[in-house]
Amino acid sequence: MPMESVTLYYREGNSDKVYQASIEPQGAGFVVNFAFGRRSSTLQAGTKTHAPLAYAEAKKVYDALVRSKTAKGYTAGPSGVPYSGGNKAERDTGLRPQLLNPITEDEVERFLADPAYWLQEKKDGRRIMLRKNAGEVVGINRTGLTVGLPESILESARALPGDFVLDGEAIGDRLYVFDCLARGQAKLEAHPYRDRWRALLELASGCRGSIEALPTAAASGDKRDLLRFLREKNTEGVVLKDRAAPYTPGRPASGGTQVKFKFVATASCLVTAGRNGKRSVGLEVLEGNKRIAVGNVSIPPKAPIPQQGQVIEVRYLYAHRGGALFQPVYLGRRTDILASDCKLAQLKFRRDDAEDDA
Repeated sequence: MPMESVTLYYREGNSDKVYQASIEPQGAGFVVNFAFGRRSSTLQAGTKTHAPLAYAEAKKVYDALVRSKTAKGYTAGPSGVPYSGGNKAERDTGLRPQLLNPITEDEVERFLADPAYWLQEKKDGRRIMLRKNAGEVVGINRTGLTVGLPESILESARALPGDFVLDGEAIGDRLYVFDCLARGQAKLEAHPYRDRWRALLELASGCRGSIEALPTAAASGDKRDLLRFLREKNTEGVVLKDRAAPYTPGRPASGGTQVKFKFVATASCLVTAGRNGKRSVGLEVLEGNKRIAVGNVSIPPKAPIPQQGQVIEVRYLYAHRGGALFQPVYLGRRTDILASDCKLAQLKFRRDDAEDDA
């Protein structure tokens, strides 16, 4: 009989998931077990404690697990509406961004040759949705919660006509927008991307402030030219979008109507303790319940040293299977990324390491 248990739900777009956690007696102590999966399906089970603990210690593990899930939008209400009834409910906007799966260099050519796909630059910033309603402007992060924005972006948004919801990437005091989800009273998520892009251009083309619509290439030759130009500028990469597809919040299990190709590899990693007073920190990623060490990264002299457990972004050349990131470079903290999203699966492995897994 569980000493304490909870069932949490999450419903967003095509996702309808359930997560169960419990403290259960075992031997002379207690363990924390969990199960997860799609609602009404067989759940995958596991444990957070590999040996029985005293109840107080098991309760700490259990509480941390529940907090991590509610932080991602899981709710105890069976409706599964993210953040409902939680302490973040007042900040939840109900909006979620469409997230992209990566493609490899070998796959890029197919998208360049396909007239259905348009190409844009992938900015290396912070994902932000921008909503203006009755003159009030708010920023929304990738988990759907309102966040603060630089005054320059807010002023530029106030100067744009009417109400709207835009999707973009913030870098410093500028917002680069690439989608329009609402204009006035019209909701545009179900419309083809070409229509949303047209609405975005009509709205933002006259903006001379801190909001800028990203250039888009549609013809095959133009896509290749833009791709070549962005490579030469050492930008992060490109995004390819199906011009006829609607806007679908969340990330598909694979593929999708919008994909990204990075020229350089980046990863979100968890910080471990600093190294004996040196300006470097250890890095970890997650594989299921396991923490995998992936080396260290130096922190630039003028940057604050991130604390243990924080999420940071690191650029690197490739990852060694079972080893460290090669030539890691610290890019900064990621307050918009959850610790649970720092997964091993995001890493780009050296070709021969990847082939060993095939």
